[in-house]
Amino acid sequence: FSDYLELQIPLFFVFLAVYGFSVVGNLGMIVIIKINPKLHTPMYFFLNHLSFVDFCYSSIIAPMMLVNLVVEDRTISFSGCLVQFFFFCTFVVTELILFAVMAYDHFVAICHPLRYSVIMTWRVCITLAVTSWTCGSLLALVHVVLILRLPFCGPHEINHFFCEILSVLRLACADTWLNQVVIFAACVFILVGPLCLVLVSYSHILAAILRIQSGEGRRKAFSTCSSHLCVVGLFFGSAIIMYMAPKSRHPEEQQKILFLFYSLFNPMLNPLIYSLKNTEVKGP
Repeated sequence: FSDYLELQIPLFFVFLAVYGFSVVGNLGMIVIIKINPKLHTPMYFFLNHLSFVDFCYSSIIAPMMLVNLVVEDRTISFSGCLVQFFFFCTFVVTELILFAVMAYDHFVAICHPLRYSVIMTWRVCITLAVTSWTCGSLLALVHVVLILRLPFCGPHEINHFFCEILSVLRLACADTWLNQVVIFAACVFILVGPLCLVLVSYSHILAAILRIQSGEGRRKAFSTCSSHLCVVGLFFGSAIIMYMAPKSRHPEEQQKILFLFYSLFNPMLNPLIYSLKNTEVKGP
């Protein structure tokens, strides 16, 4: 945001408010799920992980971005840059997989309600959560290792408000084709794969909801699923545009705005959407 000096202070307060709402909302969601015995179910177990991930990855970006808006020295060490990217990548990939896991949980709950407790045991839930975190950290580690093999001989100015991988690769003075191939493969596996699983799950869910005779039952099912679809649509949509859309149609400045949306505003919207859409959370 260095091109808009007159906006830096107003932007500081806007982003501070957004980050503050994100922290309060996600930590509040975690506390509510923890203290309310009615919410100790697989659905809220995964929502608890989602809130924690949202809190973590917004905290990786927002504090440094806020500092850079009010100070002139906007430097970061190479190791600090890699650490920031590693944790951000870990949390984002974990969230993407969690979305697919939550879609599967909704599919079992609505399409196979009598077998739900047999299929979604706590052992299965913990295994799915651990798998999500493991995939996120391993993929982030692969990207970091591939970046470490590259020479950086200048310029050393990242055209972004944090160490985003594509912006870092533009500074390398060597061929980055392997990094680009891995990024594309990761997008197919982490973006397209989970999105397809979500769409397949919700196509079955929609068919099952339409067969429900009770109007109240249909309303409750739609309410629960629509909140998840809103969050999934916002996150997957902006991420796919960032990493899979033709670059010529989305200049770097537009990409930074999209990145700002899904890295800062999405973590604020997630607890708001889930708390407003779920009667269990709003209830006493």
